[in-house]
Amino acid sequence: MMKKISLKGCFPPIPTPFDDQGRVDHDRLALNLEKWQETPLAGFAVLGSNGEAVFLKEEEKIETWKTSGAAIKKDRLFVAGTGCESSMETMELTEKAAGLGANAAMVVTPHYYKSRMDHRALVTHYTMVADRSPIPIILYNVPVFTGIDLSAETIIELAQHPNIIGVKESSGNLTKIGQLVQSAGDSFQVLAGSGSFLLPALSVGAVGGVMALACVAPHHLSELTQSFDRGDLKKAREIQLGLIATNAAVTTKFGIPGLKAAMDLIGMYGGPVRPPLIPLEQKEKDELESILRAAGILS
Repeated sequence: MMKKISLKGCFPPIPTPFDDQGRVDHDRLALNLEKWQETPLAGFAVLGSNGEAVFLKEEEKIETWKTSGAAIKKDRLFVAGTGCESSMETMELTEKAAGLGANAAMVVTPHYYKSRMDHRALVTHYTMVADRSPIPIILYNVPVFTGIDLSAETIIELAQHPNIIGVKESSGNLTKIGQLVQSAGDSFQVLAGSGSFLLPALSVGAVGGVMALACVAPHHLSELTQSFDRGDLKKAREIQLGLIATNAAVTTKFGIPGLKAAMDLIGMYGGPVRPPLIPLEQKEKDELESILRAAGILS
């Protein structure tokens, strides 16, 4: 029987830092993790969408997890993004991440052969991965990137697997989040996939979130969840509304280049993105800076 893992709290899907030669910068990765661990963050998702995971070769992924595993303290969760297009590669990578200290694996939906990724194919895929994985599995639904939306029916069926412990739900569909909380079983945990709807997700039973916004506003988001927990909805709502523009800036508006630029602005290391992504232009950086100032993230 696997030890129960709590996914309660705020998790940043951390960007992968590259040096000016385009290589993974392991020193800066360790330094960023050190700084984040001075905040109330519950743990870290390493090589999610914001980690530019789709641009990393397998050996780079393994080295990134190795550095992260050494830097993340035992009181924080280390979640590795191990999802690949093939079930076989996903299973192998998940085992490697587990060997490097990951507490759980976050597995994005395979999506290249979209029209064939129906309920049966996805249940088969995730069941194979969960059966073989030495660590618990978190489903990762992100239709904006994959073009596939894991249905509530599929998630509820998968939630019955003893080694599938939760879902990062990035669709923003609150009705679906409520449905999962109600029907997937008491031990299944739902995480908001964006800071834009953290409070509404908590209000229907989500336990926390894996949010790009947590990279740059960990204190604000932790205060939001604490306010919610103690029943201070007025305060929680005030924080949620105050973060809407910043959340958009580091996600839909400027994407990963915006998230990395925001990290540079707050005194952490964001650094360059990998092509074909391109860095922000100066006028975009200026706009980003004023958004962060207005939100009280930059003083």
